[in-house]
Amino acid sequence: MPMERPRPSDHGSPQKRVQVVAIECLRGGAKAEEWGADDDRLLLQTGDIVEEIKIGGSAAARSPFKGGRGGVQKMLHSAFKRGETSIAVRVRRGREGEAAEMQACVVPGDEAGGRRSYVLRAIRDPNYVVGFVDRWEGECIALQGSRCKRVVCALSKAQIQDGYIPYPWERKMKESLPVPSSSCFLSILLLPKASDQVASQYNCLDDTLARANSWLNSSQASGVPIAFMNVQTEALLTKISGEMASSTVNAGSLSDLSNLANTSLYGFEDYHGVDIGVVRAVRLWYGPIGGEIAVEIKLLESDSKLGFAISRTEEGFIYISSVIDDQDNRAASSRSGLRELYREAEAASKLLVVSRVSNETVLPWLVSSTGAIRCFDTVSLSQKLSLHRHALSPIVIHFFMWDRPATASSSPARGNSSPPKTAPPLQPPQVAVPSGVHSEPEELLELRLERDTAGAASFRFHDFALPNNWV
Repeated sequence: MPMERPRPSDHGSPQKRVQVVAIECLRGGAKAEEWGADDDRLLLQTGDIVEEIKIGGSAAARSPFKGGRGGVQKMLHSAFKRGETSIAVRVRRGREGEAAEMQACVVPGDEAGGRRSYVLRAIRDPNYVVGFVDRWEGECIALQGSRCKRVVCALSKAQIQDGYIPYPWERKMKESLPVPSSSCFLSILLLPKASDQVASQYNCLDDTLARANSWLNSSQASGVPIAFMNVQTEALLTKISGEMASSTVNAGSLSDLSNLANTSLYGFEDYHGVDIGVVRAVRLWYGPIGGEIAVEIKLLESDSKLGFAISRTEEGFIYISSVIDDQDNRAASSRSGLRELYREAEAASKLLVVSRVSNETVLPWLVSSTGAIRCFDTVSLSQKLSLHRHALSPIVIHFFMWDRPATASSSPARGNSSPPKTAPPLQPPQVAVPSGVHSEPEELLELRLERDTAGAASFRFHDFALPNNWV
């Protein structure tokens, strides 16, 4: 008895094995309007079957398309070369064959297989981009499914894109910073203190943190108007050998990590067998309580001196130690308003700390492994200020402020005509001000100079007497 040939099911019918040109969504719209109840017919979706393509004023091309996707790409390439980029694409969607149409423009896409492809950017939403692919008709219908399934599928594939945008750094750094092109984040780096003369062993991390804390507290107690911002460890690589390598905590395995919690130096061996040491320094971040203020000192040929003296605290901060009492405002310090600013600092029991001279930072920035603080020399600074006077070149000096309202009411750079106007000074805790703040010109400042392991250009002050640094 002859057997009957089974009927093809709907799912595998020959009609659904027809290859068609379909839509592939490459980039969704900014507001996902393609999924709106009223907008989904104005934007094409993945799985839509292309029925008709009309480019510019040319005749419409209808399905089936000769060559499939490749033939459509040739059509788009020819139109793009002619300058015709306006296109209308009509599709049918889903099992019911619902019609939809999108107005778009032809734009170059990514190169595939060494050949340039073209994509469509929707006129309604330029962020919405679709392309053409070859698919089986049954596959397109399965992709479409119900609207709810399509939305869930699109949500699972949606990704938040990232990219680079240009930024006007130079202009922003000039306009947005209190000191143009200069950071207000100030710091000092403290190296761990060597516990022996050959520097083969170092004190623990807690000792370095304690010295950082002590430096900050001592600076505040002496009248330097700074506030704590942050503290962090900083790893510095160095080559070690000999006794130092043998006494260093080894970080060669995970079991050794527990020993690194409080050590200042640990080592490991690289691929070439060289012993590498990691020094854990401490960086202390701080900032002026009231920000920084600029005083511009304009000079005249009749100026024989600037009218103020500079000194330095034990912690390495340079400050104005005295200002000439000039009632006639003939001295450069009086004309610029520096004298009034100095009196306000005295009234607030604060030092008038110099942070920058001509936008060059003059703050302490390093503590060596011997404990020496690397800072700036008051003698060379006095020489530079005197050269400004001889050259009649204006000087811009930035100072730490102790009262934020005073900074807010002051302009970024003071002129030389009016004294500084500040809000009534705050009443800080009374602190002991170093005697050098109110010292007279005839008092001597004892300085010592010697080389230090912090670097070839570092220095420490020794016992040779110099007069107070008046400029």
